[in-house]
Amino acid sequence: MAAVQRPSGLGDVVVGVDGSEGALSAVLWAAEEALLRGSGLFLVHATDTEALARYLFQAEIDESRRTGRELLDVTAATVSARHPDVLVVKELSDRPPSEALRHAAALSGTIVVGHRGRGGFASLLLGSVGLRTAATVDRPVIVVRGHSGTGRPGAVLAAVRDDHDLGCARAAAREALLRHRPLRLLHVWRTVWARGGRTASRDHPCDQAADHVLAQARVEALLRDEFPDLKTEIEGARNPSVAAALVEASRDACLLVVGGHRGPGYPGPTPGRTTLALLQHAHCPVDLIPRHGPGHGSTS
Repeated sequence: MAAVQRPSGLGDVVVGVDGSEGALSAVLWAAEEALLRGSGLFLVHATDTEALARYLFQAEIDESRRTGRELLDVTAATVSARHPDVLVVKELSDRPPSEALRHAAALSGTIVVGHRGRGGFASLLLGSVGLRTAATVDRPVIVVRGHSGTGRPGAVLAAVRDDHDLGCARAAAREALLRHRPLRLLHVWRTVWARGGRTASRDHPCDQAADHVLAQARVEALLRDEFPDLKTEIEGARNPSVAAALVEASRDACLLVVGGHRGPGYPGPTPGRTTLALLQHAHCPVDLIPRHGPGHGSTS
């Protein structure tokens, strides 16, 4: 599937379907997102039989495909009943789930996954699909938490550290404009706790804060030039835990947009520590924007 770039600049929406309650919540959220964007909604079900074909009977593969097609049909009918104006495309893939989603999203699509899969032991397996997809971060990935739709009140919250997060801020700006919501640019810098409960810092706290505010102001100025109708708010905070500060701020947000990347020293498909904490504890959907890849901008 070749994604079509829409006037919003955000592309089509691709969402995984597996029959779980969490996936259905993600599908309905994705349908609302596609409606806002004026884009297509691609429902993807992956049988994951490609690699296992030599170990399965053909009848088992056929049954898996039949079940997948039925699930896609039922899900598409549910979406069309709620949002008849959304163009729904169904895709059945024999690839592993994460690979199937990335393939469907091509270069400019946004992948949407649920926070939880089926109950019991299977939820661990399906939960790993979301983590594996988020860990690649070679295209935007939105992890839907809870059952709130895109109409959830609050601003779009973007985590911005410096000019290198301009691509993340741009994506957040487009989402804010779609929702007619303000954009809140939040920068959290870590404090180091010394013995006795005091913070240790090489620089004077006021000088350090000024540096961070200047970086935010540069990003905000660039956004104002590109999106003159956008209402923006900037805020800075010191906290020993960046993740904790962002999770708390997400209570009043309709969407949290962050630059996705893996931390150094993490083997395999694992998100960075802060990203993982946000995916587990944020109070709203989390939109991971690749720091390096299609659509990412930088002032450098």
